[in-house]
Amino acid sequence: MLQELRVENLLLIERAELRLAAGVNVITGETGAGKTVLAHALDLLLGGKARSGIVRPGASEAYVEGTFDLPESLRSQLAERLPADAQELTLARRVGSDGRTRAYLAGRAATVSELRDVGGALVAFYGQHEHRKLTLAASQLAILDGLCGGDQPARLRACAQAFARTRELEARLEELRELSSQRERELDLLAFELGEIDALSPSEDEYVKLRAASARLGRLDALRAALDAAASALVPDGGEAMGASQLLAVAGKCVQEVADVEEGFQALAERLRSLAIESEDVARELRGRGERAGEAAFEEVSEYLAGELSVDALEARLAAIERLMRKHGGSIRAVLDYAREARARHEQLANAEVALAESAGQLDQAREELDRAVCAVRRARRATAGSFAEQVREQLGSLAMGDASFEVALGEREPGPGGGDEVEFMIAPNPGVPAGPLREIASGGELSRIMLAIMTVASGSASSVPDGGVGATLVFDEVDAGIGGHTARVVGARLRELGQRRQVLCITHLPQIASLGARHFAIVKDTAAKLTRTTVVQLAEGEVVSELVRMLGADSDDTAARRHARELRKAA
Repeated sequence: MLQELRVENLLLIERAELRLAAGVNVITGETGAGKTVLAHALDLLLGGKARSGIVRPGASEAYVEGTFDLPESLRSQLAERLPADAQELTLARRVGSDGRTRAYLAGRAATVSELRDVGGALVAFYGQHEHRKLTLAASQLAILDGLCGGDQPARLRACAQAFARTRELEARLEELRELSSQRERELDLLAFELGEIDALSPSEDEYVKLRAASARLGRLDALRAALDAAASALVPDGGEAMGASQLLAVAGKCVQEVADVEEGFQALAERLRSLAIESEDVARELRGRGERAGEAAFEEVSEYLAGELSVDALEARLAAIERLMRKHGGSIRAVLDYAREARARHEQLANAEVALAESAGQLDQAREELDRAVCAVRRARRATAGSFAEQVREQLGSLAMGDASFEVALGEREPGPGGGDEVEFMIAPNPGVPAGPLREIASGGELSRIMLAIMTVASGSASSVPDGGVGATLVFDEVDAGIGGHTARVVGARLRELGQRRQVLCITHLPQIASLGARHFAIVKDTAAKLTRTTVVQLAEGEVVSELVRMLGADSDDTAARRHARELRKAA
């Protein structure tokens, strides 16, 4: 329910505050006084487009604010904006003189679309604002569902749950299919990498020992090279080169040839011959030590070579392990961790086909369940559509639209949370005119009366979906366009019936309708000032009668008109 409506600097209205009541609230005033300004204020509040030039001359901005009872249906949706014990909800809109607008929801900045979404659950507007007609399409299914009996909400919940389950499984199946498309290539790569690791089966302890063995064998090569070089310097292996041993022998021979020339040369010759023999012996010893050192080193590292006394085998294994380390993280621990993760991934991929088949089966079941839920909702709608259209036609007959035809056109669409149907209320206001969608065919006044007929039927159902699928407050603008007399009384009676279940706000120029208001507001235009100003006044009972006299077209002192006005109020 709309509790209060505040308007500032909107067209002719400088400031107005309306405190509305439950039931029927009427707004009246002379032609041109600004009744439609309030309609436009409500339209702005519900996210409507701001017309150019709507800011009162001399003001920097126009402001509209509405305070509503907070419906339970919006409490969870707005939980982040409202305290847990909130009972009211405020919507507001500012329109600058430059045409820029700002929207507010529960005191916080909001988008116009957010204002429109929330406002649609609070107010249903029927009248001359063209874009409001388009919102009827969203509420038509809800209105029809409200007439489908007390089991329809449960059917709709089942449909929404089945749709959500179907979407969830579709997303899961798509993920598995994407996984499957990459599966073979990734499986091959994982198998290859795991094969490399398993073939070596490296361990941290082995790697430490292999490194030590490699270092030992590396030093052996240097030792053997040094010993071999020393031995070759003494006694070369083949060739024409002469080593130290041969040179010593030559030197000894030369001295021996002159040994008899002088005493002591013989001893020198003997010493040279001994050195030559000793150098040959040292060369043999060096070569022997080199060979023995290699055998000792091989024995020392043989435990790391898996029984193969081969330096190449040790170096090849060490190189293979270090290649794995570079590839998978830089350490033996990283290699082993990768192997564990790769095995888990390999198992997941290997089981992907099973999961894919299971998900496909679950999706088939979910789609079957969704189809059943959609069919149950559809049967209820089709069973209700005919009787609903007939009741609306009866109501239209009493509202001076007896020649109008009204049908509920149901079509099928892709299943969604609300079922698999689309609905269009079809109307032909006059005979011989092809029926068309209500939102396209009806004029402002016709739309108000048609929606009055529809809401009269919908609100009369004890099993209606809460709020009949539309806002709790119903606003009728131009509902009395082109009617009078008995029809006006019937329209008024229908509004009064609606007012017993819903809050109704009606902008009217007919006294028969205005007399039914539980609360009456009059629009008064003051042209005395340089800038025309319109005020909104809540009328007391005596003032209501005077306003009805004015609406009857009589002078204020016309006793007959005043008596008629009192009779209208009494009849209300």
